[in-house]
Amino acid sequence: MKTPILKMTNILKEFPGVKALDGVNLELYEGKVMALMGENGAGKSTLMKILSGVYKKDGGQIFYNGVEEDIKGPKDATKKGIAIIHQELNLLKDLSIGENIFLGREFKKGFRIDFNKLHEEGDKLLKKLNVNRSSRELVENLSLGEQQMVEIAKALSLDAKIIIMDEPTDALTEKETQSLFKVIEELKSEGKAIVYTSHRLKEIFEVCDYITVLRDGKYVGTEDLANLDEDKMIEMMVGRKLTDQFPRLEVEPGKTILKVENLNNEYISDINFEVKAGEIVGIAGLMGAGRSELAKTIYGHFKKQSGKIILNGKELNHKSAQEGLLNRIAYVSEDRKGDGLLVDLSVKENMTLSSLNRISKGLIIDKKHENERVDSYIERINIKTPSKDQLIRNLSGGNQQKVAIAKALMIHPEVLILDEPTRGVDVGAKKEIYDLINDFKSQGKAVIMISSEMPEILGLSDRILVLSQGRITGSFDIKDASQEAILKCAVETKEAK
Repeated sequence: MKTPILKMTNILKEFPGVKALDGVNLELYEGKVMALMGENGAGKSTLMKILSGVYKKDGGQIFYNGVEEDIKGPKDATKKGIAIIHQELNLLKDLSIGENIFLGREFKKGFRIDFNKLHEEGDKLLKKLNVNRSSRELVENLSLGEQQMVEIAKALSLDAKIIIMDEPTDALTEKETQSLFKVIEELKSEGKAIVYTSHRLKEIFEVCDYITVLRDGKYVGTEDLANLDEDKMIEMMVGRKLTDQFPRLEVEPGKTILKVENLNNEYISDINFEVKAGEIVGIAGLMGAGRSELAKTIYGHFKKQSGKIILNGKELNHKSAQEGLLNRIAYVSEDRKGDGLLVDLSVKENMTLSSLNRISKGLIIDKKHENERVDSYIERINIKTPSKDQLIRNLSGGNQQKVAIAKALMIHPEVLILDEPTRGVDVGAKKEIYDLINDFKSQGKAVIMISSEMPEILGLSDRILVLSQGRITGSFDIKDASQEAILKCAVETKEAK
């Protein structure tokens, strides 16, 4: 490769109680996409926050076009031509798409904002990303995937030389993902240098040229992707061979724990299925098929209009999610920060939030019992945190997800509903979450798992239901299931039924 446009050498960063980066190196090249890889907590986000000016490094050097630079803050990074597409959305939902894209950089006509110019340029960016929306549309009306495309449009509007993409496809549909990949090819042809982080290994081989791997805050190495396969990449990331990515546990199904009969509301129609003790029922379908809405109806977040939800032979009539919890139905949301966790509370406070009645004596929390339970889950799930009093916002995405799952398990649920349980989670942590799910299954409990990752659905489920437009369009025993059969049902319409 030619001379790097940017070089980071021996980068150090410390936080109270933890050395986040310890001698990390990175090189970026014009017209190339570098995959930044590593398990959750490896230091990827910290390194990117240093590059984008959010954090100041505690040691090491940064060379930009051969000249040593000190990135003083986010505005300085933007001025230098460095843009970042954040995994966590940072949009103002009561403003339009165009206003969000150009916030703080609005076009002016005299002393006034030129809204016509702003929306004209916004529409051009949306067209480039194949987003069929007007830039005058309010962000609050967009799906999660469309909001992610707005974040991408914000970065493209800066015309940066270096673009950092942090899990950019996490909330995107397949069509949106392919649109992004075409844009990446265009950016490469324009000589942009791109940093790409993703836990979807297939994507890495599709769009990246080389990888840099971090582990536990240290630099492991850089390798051309042509010299690697998936197994070798995983071994670089986790420091060991990872056998059996989807560890299926065979359990003889017991009695029916959950039964759903003719369930209807504004989101779902005529839903019928059951989950037995020691069984994982996977729910597949395209984005917008009604998967999360079905889960939230069973849990009590959405009210049913008709039909029955029967738990261990007893019909339930939830009026709230709180009643669902009291009936020991636990739901782990796909949106851990929006629905699952309170980011300004600690690991301990988040973990015990739904089970305070189990660790209290009257109105007083049994602190000893609380600490023992939290310590047990931190060790059991291998949550990487300096302490149980660390704020959730300071943990990596994968470790936040582990806390969300621990929070659900602490109510000792009869039914555990997992909505995209490994979204934004690295391969090593995925395996730990799968082991946790299997442990719950082995106790004779019922699991409903929603996932957009086909290998995950096929690898862990005992039975698979497919939803399309709020209806079940397919049901498969795992031995009869295939990716082709599931996808065929996923695109089936109401009219085809």
